[in-house]
Amino acid sequence: MPYRHARRFHRDHRLVHPEEAQNLAVLIKGGSLPVPLEIVEQRTVGPTLGADAIAASAKAGVVGVLLTGAFIILVYRVVGLLAAIALASYGLISYAALVALGATLTLPGLAGFVLAIGMAVDANVLVFERAREEYGASPQKGLKAALDRGFKNAWSAIADSNITTLLAAGLLFWLASGPVKGFGVTLSIGVLASLVSAMLITRALTQWIIGRVPPRLSGLGSIGRVRTWLTAKNPFVMRHARRWLAVGAVIVVVAVGGLLSRGLNFGVEFTGGRLVEFTTATPMSADTARQAVATAGFPSAVVQSSDEGISVRTGQISADDVVRIQQSLGGGVDKVRDELIGPSLGEELRRNALIALGVALAAQLLYLAVRFRWTFGAAAVLALFVDTAAVVGAFAWLGKPIDGVFLAAMLTIIGYSVNDKVVVFDRVRELWTAHRKTPFPQIVNQAILQTAPRTVNTGLGALFILAALAVFGGDSLRDFAIALLIGIVVGTLTSSFVAGPLAIELERHSKQPPPEPAKRRDPRTREGSGAVV
Repeated sequence: MPYRHARRFHRDHRLVHPEEAQNLAVLIKGGSLPVPLEIVEQRTVGPTLGADAIAASAKAGVVGVLLTGAFIILVYRVVGLLAAIALASYGLISYAALVALGATLTLPGLAGFVLAIGMAVDANVLVFERAREEYGASPQKGLKAALDRGFKNAWSAIADSNITTLLAAGLLFWLASGPVKGFGVTLSIGVLASLVSAMLITRALTQWIIGRVPPRLSGLGSIGRVRTWLTAKNPFVMRHARRWLAVGAVIVVVAVGGLLSRGLNFGVEFTGGRLVEFTTATPMSADTARQAVATAGFPSAVVQSSDEGISVRTGQISADDVVRIQQSLGGGVDKVRDELIGPSLGEELRRNALIALGVALAAQLLYLAVRFRWTFGAAAVLALFVDTAAVVGAFAWLGKPIDGVFLAAMLTIIGYSVNDKVVVFDRVRELWTAHRKTPFPQIVNQAILQTAPRTVNTGLGALFILAALAVFGGDSLRDFAIALLIGIVVGTLTSSFVAGPLAIELERHSKQPPPEPAKRRDPRTREGSGAVV
């Protein structure tokens, strides 16, 4: 609690003799140092609420992973089963790393864990879809060769998506504070564990069994129903690229309308104040609770009712005021959660989170511009803006709280969305390099069609986890799941129908030529016999 004063004291006394420092430490421990203390943050969580949150998170996580594993097995059969085993190993590796670091798993940390699960699934889907393509193009070379080329050709997209996520996670850890920092730590561990799971464990297991099962049973013997349908229809979805951009603009306008008309419901983390949650012996409506709190002397308090109990959010009030509110709600009311955030700390958390988020997005834009082209990087970041606006606007219209849970959800959405866009643009670059004279809109259209199976399968895998969080989690997990459901659906669509058209428009104004194919190195010939005389 006295962290702010301790930090200022440390700044003003940098040159202190060791004996003086020891004396100061004794004084502080004894409470004899005349330093005024101000509570800037206080969090109290009752054991019942903590146990319920742990149980809900664990149940949602287990059910989500089981459903995701079942989906992978259904789609990819034997190799899907091996990927599910590798996914379980990812969970063990991540948990072991968190235990080794002594980390405390919070809700933002759970968000990072969920995102990393999605990235592990995504990497496996990328490899398997690429292996299906290779086998469909050259079945005479066999499944093993197709799988090897699948890992090799998918590595570029996997590396780019993981590097951008690690870059953002690292910046969030160094620049942010509080829950955002925890998100960065958990996400970094999860990304590294997902790489080990997908590129090492999955590869070893699939290469061991791939020659021992028939092609159809392996899961790689056909290109799948989605790819078959798209190949037969071959729709030119980029024919009306500017119409898709108009739809994206409408989404942004609707979101801005929600912000202007209803505003954002900032939580106590960002505004300062006190949030207290109570459980009641009998159900109580929000109107009844609101009237009771107003009678206790707090008519401006925000009172909400749910199946779990009553939550009251106010400004800076004392512990005695909390007791008075509890007594006004009647008998059989127990306090299970009490959070007090000072206004200065709330402002600091909000400022640091926005700075970290802005720098992370700028760093991703720079990386994408260097790794691909500036047009691709700009298109990806502008599409991310549409994703962000859609979720923020939805929460404004719904009146949902903008707090640490929402921030964790937004960071997770950005991670998923960046991965989608990296995969699309990686395929655009590959196709454009091979067909430099083909019109760019046709290149983008073909890349979208070819990456659609991966997009669909990865999105469905994430939706299983989110559905489990929404059903089995509490109110906080439910809001987190709602934000992610909106963000992933919109982000999946914008990867094709906003980022693609934006790249087409930007390329019309770009003087940069199409990417050159990679030059093959000619083997050097040795002169002479090589013998030493």
